[in-house]
Amino acid sequence: GRRTQLFKGLPATSTVEENSAAGVSVYNFSVTVSPLAAEGVAILPTIVNSNPLTEAFDIESKGGLEFRVITTGNPVLDYETMPKSFDLQIFVEDTTGRTDLNILTIQVTDKNEHPVFRGNMAIQTVTIYVLEGTSPGRIYQVDAADPENAKLRYSLLPETVPFSIRKSGDIFSTKEFDYEKDPHCYFLNITVTDPDGLNSTKTVNINIININDERPYFTIKKRIYRVPEEQSPGTIVANITAKDPDDEDSPSRLFYSIQSSDRYFSINSATGVLQVSGRIDRDALPLRLHPNISLIVRVEDSPSHGHASEMEITIIIDDVNDNPPECNPSAFRKEANENTAPGTFLVDLRNYCKDIDADPSNNQFSFTGLSGFGSNNFSLESTVSGRLVMTGTIDLENPANPGVEVYTLTVRVQDIAHPTYSNIIYIYIRIKPVNEFFPVFSNLSYVFSVSEITKVGSSIGRVHATDKDWPPNVITYSSVAGTASRDYTNIFWISPTKGDVRILARLDYETTQKYIFTVQASDQEKSTTASVTVNVLEVNDEEPVCSPNFFSLQIPVNLAVGTNINGFRIECQDRDSDPRSFRYFINEGNENRHFIFSPSAGSNISHLILASRFDYESGLDTNWIYSLCVHITDDNLVSARDKITHLIKTGTVTLSIRVIPNPTTATTTTPGFTIVTKRENLYSSSAWYVPFIITLGASLLLGLLGYLGLQLLLRLRRPAGKARRSPSINAPEKKKPKKNVVVTMTKLNTIFDGEARDPVTGRMYEFNTRSGARRWKKSSEPLQPMLAMQLTSGATENNGQGVDRAEAPSKKEPSEKRKELTAVTKPAAKPSAGQSESPGQ
Repeated sequence: GRRTQLFKGLPATSTVEENSAAGVSVYNFSVTVSPLAAEGVAILPTIVNSNPLTEAFDIESKGGLEFRVITTGNPVLDYETMPKSFDLQIFVEDTTGRTDLNILTIQVTDKNEHPVFRGNMAIQTVTIYVLEGTSPGRIYQVDAADPENAKLRYSLLPETVPFSIRKSGDIFSTKEFDYEKDPHCYFLNITVTDPDGLNSTKTVNINIININDERPYFTIKKRIYRVPEEQSPGTIVANITAKDPDDEDSPSRLFYSIQSSDRYFSINSATGVLQVSGRIDRDALPLRLHPNISLIVRVEDSPSHGHASEMEITIIIDDVNDNPPECNPSAFRKEANENTAPGTFLVDLRNYCKDIDADPSNNQFSFTGLSGFGSNNFSLESTVSGRLVMTGTIDLENPANPGVEVYTLTVRVQDIAHPTYSNIIYIYIRIKPVNEFFPVFSNLSYVFSVSEITKVGSSIGRVHATDKDWPPNVITYSSVAGTASRDYTNIFWISPTKGDVRILARLDYETTQKYIFTVQASDQEKSTTASVTVNVLEVNDEEPVCSPNFFSLQIPVNLAVGTNINGFRIECQDRDSDPRSFRYFINEGNENRHFIFSPSAGSNISHLILASRFDYESGLDTNWIYSLCVHITDDNLVSARDKITHLIKTGTVTLSIRVIPNPTTATTTTPGFTIVTKRENLYSSSAWYVPFIITLGASLLLGLLGYLGLQLLLRLRRPAGKARRSPSINAPEKKKPKKNVVVTMTKLNTIFDGEARDPVTGRMYEFNTRSGARRWKKSSEPLQPMLAMQLTSGATENNGQGVDRAEAPSKKEPSEKRKELTAVTKPAAKPSAGQSESPGQ
């Protein structure tokens, strides 16, 4: 509605005195309505909210449109303990829909209040029992307080009684009482006064107790009681009463207790009221088997050392319907095959449900309310049995079927007795598909064509099969026959999930042109097969293979041009090319084009020819070793236009050719012969002792040389006379200047990395490609490029003069190795058959 000013006198602030009674007027206001509001106010002024929240105020009508705010008395306003101010939101609406909301602030004012008693005296009349013969002394403490925290004064009336009260509020007896002579009861008016004279008065009863000499007895005759289970604590079961003859006609002051141990009941020690103290569950042990509880109640006339009596009572616990039927499990999962016949039993719910109430009349239940999507296909045989059966036929492949595989049903299980507690049972029924149909391939047979150079692992095609079952079965593909070859167990592989056909081994048209194998599609139960044909397409993928593919040759420097070098030739084969398709060319190492192959194309056999002479004198040629890389291609029969797209394969042959310089002819007047010392030192890492022995021998040799030098020095320092007596040293005889000198040096770890045939003797020898050192190849050693070798240098005569050609020994070599350099000069003679020669000499 529209917000307008309807209140007259609001907003406003008012006050109210604390402790005001209910109905006290706090504030008056009125309401003005529109002339159009013929019927006046639609909603009377109402307190819709307060801050802080309170129900201490209300609005009442004074008649017409006059209203007033009054106190409700609930709660009573208290300045000391409650908020000092309240904001009331007051709402009104007239019949035209106009509304108004305003606030009335009420402030609570303080008031001097009467003192109040605390403790037992605040809620009841206190009775004090004093035994006769008790000595004078303190018998009670009065507890009072002033709301304004003022100091209080205590007084006692009548003044004639034998009691007094002190400033602290302690009540004292002033005499020793005699039950037979003095009154049995005194009524004391205790008054507490504040400084302003406001006071409060309470009565304290003082009873004089006779000396106990009689046994109390029970006045109640009933011994059996019935109590329903699950009663709340404090529920009264029985009121046990007794009397003490010592009390004559007055009420007996007795003390009650339960002697037997019990957790369900308790008794008021003063009144004898027997009440429930703990939860009583009739459906749980031990009450389920023993619902009767026996109690021994004891009454005494004194808390200790008094006279007492005992009585046995029996309490029967009655069962009530306080438990709903429960099912374990509360959710059932069942399976049924599609096309299951109607009437098929699924589950008996009663076997899983029970009501734990002890009494048979309270533990009966029924099954009702079968519901859920597709529940028309199921039913309960009866509300009592709880047997769930099929009533319809479910075919998953039927287009009319909703396609639901799991049906969720609910059944209510509820009590027959009142109140009808109930629970919901969930039943999940999964319709299991039945595999009714075989997989079907999209084609009866598949044909794939693939190049023979297709990479291993490539996909060459796909097979596909479908299954009419719903939901669709997972189809697994596999090869069952025909995928093996002579060299491979499986040459084709099919993806189990996608049906992709891949090759697992290299295809070779020259070996096999066609593969036929069988693939299978299976849904784990049913399977079908199809034929797959793979046609291998020919591609030029074979390289020419030549023999030999590596060879070492040696030719003299003055070999005639056009000579077939050492009669060497290569013979090539290609599995997928014609013998006339080969071309030969030297790709690397043919410096100054000294070598060619003839024929250069059109044949599978070609010879190595020297094309031009060597020229080392002018410096045109400097290399004495040629490493030729010969390429043989299979494109000789391919036209220049087709070479762009045609796949060309290349074979490789490696040749090592060493050019041997002309041997120098030594002219000597005195024939001589050459002694060649051939030594090898092949070091093995496992022969750790070799360096040790060499080092030890060198140390001993150095010590020996030092000793000999010292002896020579001592001889030189001797007197001349002694020197003359020493034997003379005969100088060696001078040799003629023309002689043959051969110096042989053994070099450790020299590697012979090449081999060739000597053109003069035809024997194989080994050589070092860097230094030119050579040695004859032993017949027992295999033909390999890396061999141990030695360097042998021969001295020759040049222009009638002897020239020594020897390497200087390394400074790091031991002195023994230096001694291996030997020079021998003897009369000339031809080498005997047992003497070795250096290759090429």
